[in-house]
Amino acid sequence: MQVMTVTLTQSVPASHWGKADVTFEGQTSFIHLNGNAPLRQVQMAARKIRSQGINQVQLEGDLWTIDLQWVFAQGFATAKPGYEVLWCGDEKQQQTLAHRLEAANFARQLTNDTPEDLSPVSLATQAANWLKAIGGDKVSFNIIEGQALLEKKWVGIHAVGRGSDRPPALLELDFNPLSADAPVDVALVGKGITFDSGGYSLKSSEGMLAMKCDMGGAATVTAALGLAIKSGLNKRVKLYLCCAENLVSGHAFKLGDILTYKNGTTVEIVNTDAEGRLVLADGLQAASESGAKLIIDAATLTGAAVMAVSNEYNAIFSPQTETIKMAQQCAAAVGENVWPLPLDPWHRDACPSAYADTANSRPVKGGGAGGASNAAGFLWRFVSPNANWLHIDLAAAFESSATGLWGAGATAHGVLTVAELLKR
Repeated sequence: MQVMTVTLTQSVPASHWGKADVTFEGQTSFIHLNGNAPLRQVQMAARKIRSQGINQVQLEGDLWTIDLQWVFAQGFATAKPGYEVLWCGDEKQQQTLAHRLEAANFARQLTNDTPEDLSPVSLATQAANWLKAIGGDKVSFNIIEGQALLEKKWVGIHAVGRGSDRPPALLELDFNPLSADAPVDVALVGKGITFDSGGYSLKSSEGMLAMKCDMGGAATVTAALGLAIKSGLNKRVKLYLCCAENLVSGHAFKLGDILTYKNGTTVEIVNTDAEGRLVLADGLQAASESGAKLIIDAATLTGAAVMAVSNEYNAIFSPQTETIKMAQQCAAAVGENVWPLPLDPWHRDACPSAYADTANSRPVKGGGAGGASNAAGFLWRFVSPNANWLHIDLAAAFESSATGLWGAGATAHGVLTVAELLKR
């Protein structure tokens, strides 16, 4: 296989190339940097090069930083295998990029997997085994599945997953490189809905097609923890993956049902398609019980977040201004995009119920105005008041079809941000 060399240049392309920012000469392609948003420009250039049927490239030249190489690889990636990006730079830079790629590819593989092949228990097991392979005896875990969830009072995961013949599951994983009684520094919570039909609030066929991606939050936090461990993480972190398959059957939960959570909160179900927040409520309670100083949850939670920030940003929420600032700094440090959306105390009461403490949504299409903030407000009810908390609504985690920045499928956008947060 011939390898195309890709070089960055600050020169203007020859006139016969017109306004093109990617030009070719023999086995070399040139990306002509124009000084305008270089990360975005390079990622889009990678898509252009890939669209020419080029499968293997060698990055070459002095202008390639770690972040520029990384966004090129992001743009070059596709859901189908058979492509390769060869890094440049010193050994340390190449090792950093190799670790990033392993983590991102793990998240992509999980997210792009078919709903038939990735059941809730399979998701929990693959995540646990991958982290165990990286962390060795510093990693221990437990998977609670099926009826055992009710014994532990994890009613949200059980309710959402009980309509499927394949049992729901909660993965509890502990990475502890310190002493047995070391405090938990960070707790990670991931939404792991391996397929979302919408339940009795049934999605359209078009809306259901990409719903294998609804476990993108679980993939993101797992990959981030693996990357952080590979990068020398030396703090205790707990991981909770809330895994279920939201299907319709005679066993499925129904509109009008009321769930009583472990912390006593009662929730009326007004939309079975607002299921992600129901499983995350269990995970956030488990994370709160760990005593973690910082709780981070990640989820492909609301279409409202996509409408607000597009699919080029992940939306972030927190009651603490400093936590928002830290997330913005961490994302900027690794070249990823986040944008804060409103979260005020009154958002906890934005989904009222005549029958319970709260409803799980508003009984209108899409949850009504401010749906992403209302979902965050719902989750806030299940977070310890003693913890700093960051909620990430992963608007940028998946592309249903190829764009100028991404190939179709999982993007892994968000993995680096969470990994960076773990270092702080």
